[in-house]
Order: sequence, then C-alpha cells, then structure tokens
Amino acid sequence: MWTVGLTGGIGSGKSAASALFEQHGICVVDADVVAREVVEPETPALGKIAEHFGADILDAHGKLDRAKLRAIIFSKSDEKNWLEHLLHPLIRTEIKKKLNNAYSPYAILVSPLLFETDQHLLVNRTLLIDLPEALQRSRAAKRDNSNAEQIQKIIDNQLSRECKIDRADDIISNMHDFAYLREEVDRQHLHYLELAHEQ
Repeated sequence: MWTVGLTGGIGSGKSAASALFEQHGICVVDADVVAREVVEPETPALGKIAEHFGADILDAHGKLDRAKLRAIIFSKSDEKNWLEHLLHPLIRTEIKKKLNNAYSPYAILVSPLLFETDQHLLVNRTLLIDLPEALQRSRAAKRDNSNAEQIQKIIDNQLSRECKIDRADDIISNMHDFAYLREEVDRQHLHYLELAHEQ
C-alpha cells in the first residue's frame, strides 16, 4: 500500500488534517491509537509495564494511567528507553497489519514520532503539519489542559521543528484558518492520488 506519513509536533493539527484526508475516503492509521491498543487491559505488554513500574501504574479499572507513566518517562531517560524497547516493535507490527488492510488508493500513517522512530521506513512520502513552537504550546494547552512544563518536555523529546522541516517531503503550514488547511489537504490529496497511481 502506497503510504504517506503525516507528522507534526504536539498541537500542530495532525488530527484535523488526517480527518480531512478521511473525508476523501482515505484510510488513516493513527500510531497513537495503535499505541493505546497494545497496552489495553489483559495485553501482555500491559502486564510487563505493571511488573516493571509497579501496580500503581494502573488505575482502579486496571487500565494504564498514562499521565502517571508520562511523568515518569519524561523525567527518567532510562525508563523511557525501556518502554520504547518494549512498545515500538509491537506498535510497528500492528501499524503494518493495518496498512496492509487499507482499502483506499493510498493510506495515511499519522505519527508524532514518525522521524524519531523507524516508522518513517513504513511510508513512501512524508507530510509535515507545521506550526511554530509558541503556537504549538498555546494550542496544546487549550486542547489538553496540560501544564506548560509538561508540554515543553514533550516538545523537547521530539525532533526540532527545523529538523522536521528539513526531512519532510511536503509541508502544510497550519498558522492560518481551517479553510486554508482544508484547501491544502485537498491539494495534497490530488497529488498523492497521482503518485499512488504511478506506482
């Protein structure tokens, strides 16, 4: 399946852009959704996480307390490395399975860590939804009610905006209104249809 990797920093508008591609009938695989699925209750991965971090990493319903886990891994790099070593192969396997089952002329893989992980190897082309860091911080704070320190830690743990711009094949600036984003997605969609057809 010919696949576009859609990425961007926190608060950049990846979800809004991917929803617009979905309106064109394009199959969207979201790495964040897959990451949640592989740690659902009763999964082997969740069992290993609870064994490693302790049972209080789970909430009262036996689900992963993601906020608690996030606080640990963003303050301890060795714990972050341990978690990534466990989860990244599982996430990659599930993403490949979903992409192989895609039903549209091409597929979109949405991943905030597209360039930071080997997920960029799963795609034929990359699309960056770009936003200056100051706007990322303000939009993420409004959306998630996260504190500024935690948002900055997430930004610091991702590739810099400059590196992403340098590595992306295509870029959509999301500094404008929603109508502009829609027009840009429409334009890229037609371009991707052509590229996928040529394969």
